[in-house]
Amino acid sequence: MALDTPNGFGADAASLTDGGALPIFDVQRVELQFSVAADFVAAQVANNVLILALSNGRILRIDLNRPEDIDDIDLPKKPSEVGVIRRIFLDPTASHLIVCTALGENYYLHSQSRQPRPLPRLRGVSIESIAWNPALPTASTREILIGASDGNIYEGYIETATEFYRKEEKYLKSLEKLPDGPITGLWVDGLPGRAADMRRVVIGTQSRLFHLVGKVGKGHDGSGSIYSKLFDGEQPVVHELSRSSAPAASALVVSPDPPDAVRFRDEVPPERSFAWLSSHGVFHGKLLGSPAGSELGTKVFNESKLIPKAQIASQEGAGGRRGAAMEGIESIALTQWHIVCLVGGRIVAANQLTGATVYDQMVLNHGQKALGIYVDVQKNTFWLFTPQEIFEIVLTDEDRDIWKIMLKLQQFDAALQYAHTPAQKDAVAVASGDYLASKGSYNEAAGVYGKSSKPFEEVALCFIDNNQPDALRKYLLTKLGTFKKSSVMQRIMIATWLIEIYMAKLNSLDDTIITGAELSETLNPAQTKEQLDTVRSEFHDFVNRHKGDLDRKTVYDVISSHGREEELLFYADAVNDYNYVLSYWVQRERWSEALKVLKRQTDAEVFYRYSSVLMTHAATELVEILMRQGNLKPRSLIPALLEYDRNFKGPLAQNQAVRYLQYVVNQLASTDSAVHNTLVSIYASHPSKDESALLAYVESQGDEPSFDPDFALRLCIQHHRVLSCAHIYTSMGQYVQAVDLALAHNEVELASIIANRPMSNPQLRKKLWLAVARKVISQSNGIKTAIEFLKRCDLLKIEDLIPFFPDFVVIDDFKEEICNALEDYSRNIDSLRREMDDSSQTAANIKVDIAALEHRYAIVEHGEKCYACGLPLLSRQFFVFPCQHAFHSDCLGRRVLEQAGPAKAKRIRECQVQVSKGLVKGVRREEMVAELDELVASACILCSDYAIRRINEPFVKEEEDLSEWAL
Repeated sequence: MALDTPNGFGADAASLTDGGALPIFDVQRVELQFSVAADFVAAQVANNVLILALSNGRILRIDLNRPEDIDDIDLPKKPSEVGVIRRIFLDPTASHLIVCTALGENYYLHSQSRQPRPLPRLRGVSIESIAWNPALPTASTREILIGASDGNIYEGYIETATEFYRKEEKYLKSLEKLPDGPITGLWVDGLPGRAADMRRVVIGTQSRLFHLVGKVGKGHDGSGSIYSKLFDGEQPVVHELSRSSAPAASALVVSPDPPDAVRFRDEVPPERSFAWLSSHGVFHGKLLGSPAGSELGTKVFNESKLIPKAQIASQEGAGGRRGAAMEGIESIALTQWHIVCLVGGRIVAANQLTGATVYDQMVLNHGQKALGIYVDVQKNTFWLFTPQEIFEIVLTDEDRDIWKIMLKLQQFDAALQYAHTPAQKDAVAVASGDYLASKGSYNEAAGVYGKSSKPFEEVALCFIDNNQPDALRKYLLTKLGTFKKSSVMQRIMIATWLIEIYMAKLNSLDDTIITGAELSETLNPAQTKEQLDTVRSEFHDFVNRHKGDLDRKTVYDVISSHGREEELLFYADAVNDYNYVLSYWVQRERWSEALKVLKRQTDAEVFYRYSSVLMTHAATELVEILMRQGNLKPRSLIPALLEYDRNFKGPLAQNQAVRYLQYVVNQLASTDSAVHNTLVSIYASHPSKDESALLAYVESQGDEPSFDPDFALRLCIQHHRVLSCAHIYTSMGQYVQAVDLALAHNEVELASIIANRPMSNPQLRKKLWLAVARKVISQSNGIKTAIEFLKRCDLLKIEDLIPFFPDFVVIDDFKEEICNALEDYSRNIDSLRREMDDSSQTAANIKVDIAALEHRYAIVEHGEKCYACGLPLLSRQFFVFPCQHAFHSDCLGRRVLEQAGPAKAKRIRECQVQVSKGLVKGVRREEMVAELDELVASACILCSDYAIRRINEPFVKEEEDLSEWAL
């Protein structure tokens, strides 16, 4: 099948759409791509599956997704035997089909089958309506309700049976018989949020509408009736019409699934509407879900409305004339927002909310009858069938004007929900705000106005004139959120105004709490305090979110003018203006608060700026904070440390400047000379005479200190720090000055320690000890005591000390030392004599060896070979070494050239060239030959240093055959 929109349809339709927009409704003829030899007598559509029953007893099953595939199904018996098909019923999933014939035969066909099976228990039952199971099962129908033309209501359970002898109906039970005539409509659903056994049943007849709510039984897999408990134990709520003499069509329809709904088995059922067609018109309303119980039916019927038959059936037709005789409503269907009626050959659509007709179009030719309007509940499509044609009723933006209707009904939330464009939403917001303001609900109106385009000054003046500061605050907050970041001026002005409003509100609440008065008739002081906390918290949130929209200086001025210290500091902290906060607390000498702010800082400049004043008043706490900061330059804190030290009168152990500098030196391993010089300065200038701390520090620096030695020396000399000064002299290598300084301050022990240090320079060490000796001898009361002290040096002898003794000293005082010295000299003379005798004997032995060298010889055997080339040695000039290795002179020369150094090799080549080419003659040539022999034959190349230098050479050369060495 293919869709084809016929000419003229929808062109003259009455519609409430905007100019130029497509109409909401349009009827399109479906072009059939197949031919049939009989008319349609019944039709159904569900889940995109179309079922057509033909007058010849055939059933066509067409999948609208694949319209070219058509299932042609025949009833088991011919129409002459069972009658023409009267009605067909298709469940929403298109899984179950029940076919009813004119002679009371009923058949069941499953979607997976092509063979309809008779329903023996339903034989003779003229079915008018069916309520399918709300769970929408596909394998079987589960429990369903069946309405008959004689007023009977049955409960049945049908499933596919493959065995011939097995019946499709598990059971069929009569539940109720109504005297009203045919059961024209049935509906069953579960109530949202209720137990699974709670059901609602709606029953429609020609004159009454029944609403029944209650629990059903717990039947299992068709083992028994579940609706008996409901029908026996509950009384329905009845809506009854006045008697009407004119017969009219009757039907009960329910709205389909919403277009955007996705059905799941356990999800909450969608909200649905119902419509009941009767002789009076169309009675319609919402199928509400609460309250559960019999009162639910009363509420549903009370909130439903009747659209009179005259309002629908007598509307102006397609030809622009009003019918003289009122036509009857033949069939109805529900969309989400409209009631679609078939009136004669016209399609009339009325809005459910207003009852107004939005579409009235002649579709059928004069005298042409229709089978009715049918709805695909799951796919939300609408169809009109005649015996020969199929039409689709197409909806386009059905909810486009719902927002206008909701707006007129003052249902603003719903209007906003269905407003799609910004202009529509704005219109809803303006109207909603005006309505709320007129009712005195200014706070609610403020939130709505803030999202609307209503003039800013008009809304603001409205709240100001009515003394509604809270509503104004809410409006400004909402309005601020609507401005883009690019609207800088607007955002700054509104945000600043909000600061002023917040401060005024906080002051007002504070005044109320202080005076103990009640803010209003409904707000006591305790509630006022709670509101104060709420407003303050709201102010904090506002500042954190919109601090970028606030001018810092203006906000400071506004908050200061109200005297709000806490809010002032909170804002400064929020914008990271820690300089302001710190200066605020420092000016008020609130050192603990200032330190709390400083703890949260990471900007080094803040520490540098406030370190002097905080070091003076809270040194210990400040140093704790400074030692936790890893981004500070200690050099920049030196002025504060020195200022603190200048006023500090306690011991060094409590000096916080020393504590911080020690941390920098020891923990941070700083090598900054300024830091070290500062520490030396504090140590040296301390009034205490104890210089152990300074000396320990100086000693820890070693021979390459980080402080300036000259600066440290000046300080140590100035403050008489002798030990430290001597240590500095020593570290600088100025031992003489160190010893002189120690001796000048009578520190003989220190001087002796220093004198021992230049161990690599005996002369300097002896000089230093002589200075110490002079001081010791001059201060000693006894010569022996001085001599015992000076024995600590192994360089001094008694003759070195004699010049330092006083003139009146007699030799008896150090006779023993002189004797010891003379004995040492005697022993040294004897030792020297023995060494001279040994040297003379060695010289005589050397002369004998030299004389023997003139008569030394070597025997060369016949056939002996050169150790270098392997050829007979006697074939040309050769050398023989004492080790018995022999080489040709030229072979030896080549080997020596390979291993000799560059200078020696160069000289050998020069001598070889001059000798071989005869460049020198006579005595000069003999000297050159002797020099060449000396260079070449100075050592054996296999035994001497030449062999040692070849230790890294491999035994087997690369050019040699390695197979000779194979094992």
